[in-house]
Amino acid sequence: MSHRTAVVPGSFDPVTLGHLDIIRRAADVFDKVYVAVLNNSSKKSLFTVEERIGFIEEITKEFPNVSVEASSGLLVDYAKKKDAKAIVRGLRAVSDFEYEMQITSMNRFLDESIETFFIMTKNQHSFLSSSIVKEVAKYGSDVTGLVPTVVAQALKEKFQ
Repeated sequence: MSHRTAVVPGSFDPVTLGHLDIIRRAADVFDKVYVAVLNNSSKKSLFTVEERIGFIEEITKEFPNVSVEASSGLLVDYAKKKDAKAIVRGLRAVSDFEYEMQITSMNRFLDESIETFFIMTKNQHSFLSSSIVKEVAKYGSDVTGLVPTVVAQALKEKFQ
């Protein structure tokens, strides 16, 4: 039996319940899941890569087949290094599709042995993005129910 390994990439700044849902569902399908926390140099991050890894490790500790790591450089290179044959991405709405299609096409150009799988987010998470969460938290509103408890607390501290 071959080992099925997948990578779930993202900046996760911060990780939301929508992200957690995608990670959980990937962990149900694949034998091994690497959550690759990307450091997007073009975006100003609220949390450090280390903080983001810590949050994800905390909220995925009940998934024994999930590992969390930092990743920089090309995603296909990271996937190859991890012997992953799949990249798993969450789709919220049609608006995500065009961007995701471009990324997927480039990844296929770079290495066509790596497949991309899209998981539709649950309806209750379809509006959720890290940037919306940060905006709401910045103005002191409660983000419980949008992000894991550990993240809600960290956001509160950041914006106090």
